[in-house]
Amino acid sequence: MSPFHDLALFASRRAFLGRSFGSLGSLALTHLLTEAARPSQAQARVQAGPLSGPHHRATADAVICLFQHGGPSQMDLFDPKPELRKRDGQPYEGDLEIHFSGQKGNVLASPFTFEKRGNSGLELSELLPHTAGIVDELTLIRSVVTESVDHESALRLIHGGRFQAGDPTWGSWVTYGLGSENQNLPAYVVLTDPGGLPVDGTRNWTSGWLPAVYQGTAFRPGASPVANLANPADVTPAARANQLRLLDRFNREHQDRYPGNTELAARIANFETAARMQAAVPEVLDLSDESEATRRLYGLDNPATAEYGARCILARRLIERGVRFVQLFLAGQPWDTHSNNAESLKGLCARTDQPSAALVLDLKQRGLLDRTLVMWGGEFGRLPISQGKDGRDHNRHANSIWLAGGGFKGGYSHGQTDEFGYKAVDQVVNVHDLHATLLHAMGLDHKQLTYPHDGRPGSLTDIAVTKAEVIRELLV
Repeated sequence: MSPFHDLALFASRRAFLGRSFGSLGSLALTHLLTEAARPSQAQARVQAGPLSGPHHRATADAVICLFQHGGPSQMDLFDPKPELRKRDGQPYEGDLEIHFSGQKGNVLASPFTFEKRGNSGLELSELLPHTAGIVDELTLIRSVVTESVDHESALRLIHGGRFQAGDPTWGSWVTYGLGSENQNLPAYVVLTDPGGLPVDGTRNWTSGWLPAVYQGTAFRPGASPVANLANPADVTPAARANQLRLLDRFNREHQDRYPGNTELAARIANFETAARMQAAVPEVLDLSDESEATRRLYGLDNPATAEYGARCILARRLIERGVRFVQLFLAGQPWDTHSNNAESLKGLCARTDQPSAALVLDLKQRGLLDRTLVMWGGEFGRLPISQGKDGRDHNRHANSIWLAGGGFKGGYSHGQTDEFGYKAVDQVVNVHDLHATLLHAMGLDHKQLTYPHDGRPGSLTDIAVTKAEVIRELLV
């Protein structure tokens, strides 16, 4: 065979791609037409994950992460500090790490009252009446710490375990380790805000140096929730089928020549999933079969909660259909309350409190909470002093995050901060410990879940550098 055959095949295949296809989803139609009932070897590998099974018994099969960009204020929501009220307006005595130098104010009390709720007696802010109703389902960690006071770095730490951009996020690690339970939908779905992307954009759900198939798939609001999924309007079905059969042949001939090319295998698997998604996505996005009681539970009858509530319902529907990992994001970084802290928190809680609590209640009512891990939190906390008239600066030394279901203790508070809420002082949980514990609940050992990177085993907890440990006190 001519030595130029492969080059010609590659060139013609590449040109064909460039000329004919702007739609990733339509590239999979050949497989849908010919082998819809039987996944290929590439798709089977993605569906199964690289492991023969979990490392140990899992308490959770799926994750819903309600991520709150910007850094929610722990002393206004989850961590009551009477000392702030006693010393409101007085100079803070002691050292503070301040992100915006020269803007150190006096002690700033929370204007919100706290009350013990549920059988557990956990104290929550008046801003969270609906979360207060599920408090006995929550593991409230008041002592989370991180290593950066900068948004982008802190986001990369809590999502991917390291400062720098380009590392895999924990959603990608979970799907890499466990695969998918539904060949018709992505294993990892991101539900974006209609207002736009969060700070750091798609890096929040990147697969980094893991195979690309493990990155999050964004579902957007609007008529085309998945980019490039629909067939081009000006191409007839017969013409599209013929084009895609030819392209499918090119892809598989190329894969036969280079069986170790994981990028190509991942691409083919993605195409196959995309084909099945053309039928599955409209069904899962259609909320018309949800009862009126469910719609009211999530606040779909209230303009303040309707949008976030609909995405929380969608998260539950995706989990019901075997999606492994779902994340909800907010546009920008709305919890970054450098000014107007109190009023901003009122609006944010009015938007997210009811839907977040409804999700936990709904999962429990349907028998799904025991095997679904729900996480609510941001990248860091806030300072106990004022910035300007009524704002709070970043704080990496104390952050509050709650977890529900998936084998975590209900009605349990873990860790303490100092009298001002500035620094975690007891049962401290760093982001690496948090990741190790989350993976453990999914049946994954963070020390064994690795992938070759930079000449050594790469992992979510960066096992060559950190001493991350599972925090077993958080688990049942």
